[in-house]
Amino acid sequence: MYVLVTFVPPDRTEQVLAALFAAGAGRYGTYDHCAFVSSGEGRFRPLSGADPYIGMVGKDERVRENRIELLVSDDVVDQVLKALRESHPYEEPAIYLFPLDGRVFKS
Repeated sequence: MYVLVTFVPPDRTEQVLAALFAAGAGRYGTYDHCAFVSSGEGRFRPLSGADPYIGMVGKDERVRENRIELLVSDDVVDQVLKALRESHPYEEPAIYLFPLDGRVFKS
């Protein structure tokens, strides 16, 4: 079992969540479509050769983003990562996949 974390523009959050849920993410016991979404500020500067969804090459950017966190079981990791990359608007989305210790988490 893993925790998947990514950052998405607020206006694309529901679209990305729908794709992740359809791929099997966000299941916990007898529940599905489970996620935690929090708002914050993302900072970045696109380098030469980048094709940014937001911002301009060489310019520091600050944007509103939603942090999405949800559970992903081992058997759907590949499908979920594929769905994330296909549904996410960013050229290079930040994707963190943290394994959970089986002694702590039980589904």
